[in-house]
Amino acid sequence: MADLQDELHTTAEVGELDQPAPPPVALPELDEYPGDIGAALDLSLLSDPDAARLDRAHAILAAHPVADGYSGLPWALRHLSWYDLELGEGTVDTDVPRMRRGHVGALFWALHLPEGLTGDRAVGATLEQLDLVKTVARSHPEGLRLAGTAGQVTDARNCGRVAVVLGPAAAAALDDSIGILRVLHSLGLRVLTLAGTSWASEAGLTRFGEEVVREMNRLGVLADLSGASPATIGRAVTISRAPVLCTRSAARALRPHPANLPDETLAELGAAGGLCLVPLTAEQTGPSVRDVADHLDHVRAVAGPECVGLSGTYDSGSAHPQELGDASCYPNLIAELLRRGWTEPDIGLLTWGNVQRVLRSADFTAKAAQQRREPSTARIAELDG
Repeated sequence: MADLQDELHTTAEVGELDQPAPPPVALPELDEYPGDIGAALDLSLLSDPDAARLDRAHAILAAHPVADGYSGLPWALRHLSWYDLELGEGTVDTDVPRMRRGHVGALFWALHLPEGLTGDRAVGATLEQLDLVKTVARSHPEGLRLAGTAGQVTDARNCGRVAVVLGPAAAAALDDSIGILRVLHSLGLRVLTLAGTSWASEAGLTRFGEEVVREMNRLGVLADLSGASPATIGRAVTISRAPVLCTRSAARALRPHPANLPDETLAELGAAGGLCLVPLTAEQTGPSVRDVADHLDHVRAVAGPECVGLSGTYDSGSAHPQELGDASCYPNLIAELLRRGWTEPDIGLLTWGNVQRVLRSADFTAKAAQQRREPSTARIAELDG
């Protein structure tokens, strides 16, 4: 990780005095003050309050790095003939130097497909992306490490690597087969989006869809409900024993995008221990870093501080808010949250703790389910006719 400045400016750096300055006095960390940080310590004493908050943001992220819930990098790399993510790659939004500047500790690499791919073509395209991600991780060992559990994510971070978690993948990649789900899991898949199929549609989950969710619980594959219908979301939240994710959903009360969630769904998600990962896209959250912070404030207020996270959605073809243009920009967002009075513990949950909780819960749920349940042999024709 890059060296970070984790100290406040000394008295001599605050401003020029008319007489010799007294010896420097150590100030407590900002998070030792109760309540609003800006009110607790008069930032006007500092030469540049914004710079002070940005320094503090870097320090917090050094301790609580970002677990980014959605990256479109695998599909973007398919179109490049050559790249070096460790040296730096200007043709994409995400590379190792920028992730280190942005304090990214884990990254969910989406395996989503272009519209229209179904059946064998969807399975084949997903397998190709899985192969690509593994090749990329192996060829960048100093920066990246594949991870499938909460423990492996932590180990990668402790070794100075960015943990790469595989998923979400599109439900179409299963080709209506639970056996293919198990194969994809054995290849590393950890998140599946429940939308766009006959068994996870506007009408909700069919009997086969419910069986898919139960098998996902047994394997430790998390359900992603971004883009799913309200009926699918409600049923998946009810039957899943593991927490569910919404990998790219903000607050519909603030911006009426179809993938954003109404307050009643956010409250339901929070009550079930799920996780809403707010995307950093101009379309879903707005054109500025303050708009993104508004969504984070809203989701935290409705769903709770343990149910909100971050989703960069870089390299997915989306435009990003000002000051959040690539994976190096997370400190700008954290500085804005500090200005609003977010404490270090709440920021730690937002960036790292909540994702780790969900990954741990998926691991525990899978171990318990494997004691009670054999691998499912159900077929869609048997359950849905």
